[in-house]
Amino acid sequence: MSESGQPDASDAPRIVTMTTYSAVRTTGIYCRPGCGARPRADNVTTFELAAAAEAAGYRACLKCRPYRVAGPVSPGAPELVCRAVQLIIAGTLDEHTEAALGQRLGVSARHLRRLFNEHLGVTPTQLAHSRRAHFARRLLDDSDLSIAQIAFASGFGSIRHFNRAMSDVFRSSPRDLRERRRRNDRLIADGGLRLRMPFNPPFNWHATVGHLARRAIPGVESVNDGTYRRTITLDGAPGVLEVEAGGSDHLLLRAHLPYWEGLIHIVERAAHMLGIDSDITDGERHLADDPVLAAIVHQQPGLRVPGAWAPFEIGVFEIINQTVDRESSRSAIAAIVRAHGAHVAGLTHGLTHTFPSAETLADASLARSRLLPRSTARAVVEFAAAVAAGAVRLDGTADLDQLIASIGAVPGVDENTAQHVALHLGHPDAFPSGAGTHAAVSEAWRPWRALAATHLMVHAEGLATAQLQRA
Repeated sequence: MSESGQPDASDAPRIVTMTTYSAVRTTGIYCRPGCGARPRADNVTTFELAAAAEAAGYRACLKCRPYRVAGPVSPGAPELVCRAVQLIIAGTLDEHTEAALGQRLGVSARHLRRLFNEHLGVTPTQLAHSRRAHFARRLLDDSDLSIAQIAFASGFGSIRHFNRAMSDVFRSSPRDLRERRRRNDRLIADGGLRLRMPFNPPFNWHATVGHLARRAIPGVESVNDGTYRRTITLDGAPGVLEVEAGGSDHLLLRAHLPYWEGLIHIVERAAHMLGIDSDITDGERHLADDPVLAAIVHQQPGLRVPGAWAPFEIGVFEIINQTVDRESSRSAIAAIVRAHGAHVAGLTHGLTHTFPSAETLADASLARSRLLPRSTARAVVEFAAAVAAGAVRLDGTADLDQLIASIGAVPGVDENTAQHVALHLGHPDAFPSGAGTHAAVSEAWRPWRALAATHLMVHAEGLATAQLQRA
C-alpha cells in the first residue's frame, strides 16, 4: 500500500529542489507530493532527491510513481555541486569514475563526495545510478523498445548492470516492470520515438516556444504550429528532435535518431535547452516582490531560463546577434549554416543542415562574406578557434567568472555577449547588461539574475511583436 506524508519542518540550510519526497519508515516506501495515503507524521522522513531516498534504502511507490516527475538541483546548491550535477547528467559517470569527475572540476573525489552528501544527501555515483534507473523506467512505460535497447539508451554499460540497478531501485526486474505498465502509459508514434518530458508546473510553453521561434537558426531549427524542431548530430550522424505541448506536467518529445544508445543524455540536453531542468519556484517568489519586476513576472508565470542544445551554437548566435540587427543576423547565420554545416537530405519543416562544429568554423573564411562586418566575422572565427583549442570551456567545468573571462578574452567579443552565453549555459546569476536595465539595479535580484533577465527579454520581445502587428 502506498503511503505518503507532509514534509518535516527544518531550519537546516538545505538546497531546494523541484519535489520533496516523503519516505515512510514503517513501509520502506517513498512517494512524491500528492500521493493519497496519510501516514503518521512521526513515521515520515523527507528527502529532496529521489536518489537520496533510494540510497537510504527506500523503494519507489508503485501508485504515485516518483520516477515520472522532474527533480533537478536548484541554484540554491553550491555552484561546484551544480556544475558536477550537469556533468553527471551529460554522462561523465557512464564510463568514468568519481575521481575523473573531480579532476575535471579541480577537486578531489573525496571532497566532491563530501559536498554531495552534505547538500544532496547522496554521492555522485548514487545520483547517476538513480537517474539512469528512473529514465529506464520511463522508457519501459512510454516505449516499445526492447529491454536491451532500454539498457543502453539509459546509459548502462551492460544488461547485467541494468538488471541489478532496476532491482535495487524498483525491487523488480525490467521485464516485470514492463508488464506492470498501465494501459495509457504507452505512447504511439507514426515515426521516431515519443517520450514524456516531465516538468514541475507551471511551465510557460507559449512564451518558451515564441522565444525559440524568434531565435531559430534557419535550416537548423524551426517552429511550426506550436511544435519546435531541430537537427542534431550524434557521433557525426544526423538526427531530428521535435517537441510539443503534452499534458499539465509534461511536454512530448519525438526523437528521430540513428541509434538509441545514450538516449538519456539526448533527453536531458533537450530538457536543459527548454529550461525544464531547473527550479524557479524560489526565484519567481523573490522577483515577484521586486518593484521593477513584479508586474512582468506576474504576467509571465512559469517562464524558465532558456538553455542551449549546443553551447558553441549559442556562442556563435550571440556574437552575431549582438553586432547586427535581427534580420541581418538571421541571413548571416543561415549563410554560415549552408556553407559550413552538413546537409541532411529528406527533412521537412525548413530543416536542411546541422550546425557546423567549432573545428570547422575555426578554419572558415567568414571575413569574405558580405553579410557580416569583418570584425564580427573575425570574432566568430576567433571564438571557434578558442573553443576548439579548449581556451573557452563550454562543457560546464568553468565557473561563471572563468567562463565570462575566457569568452571576453576573445578579440571582438564583449562581456555582454559572454553573459548571454553564460545565461544559456545554465549559470543562474548570469546577467547580460542588454537585458533592459542597468546591471547595478540587478544586484537586488541575486542569485536569480538569469531568470530576471529572461523575464525582461521575453517581455521586451512581446512588446516589439505587438508593435509590429499594429504597424
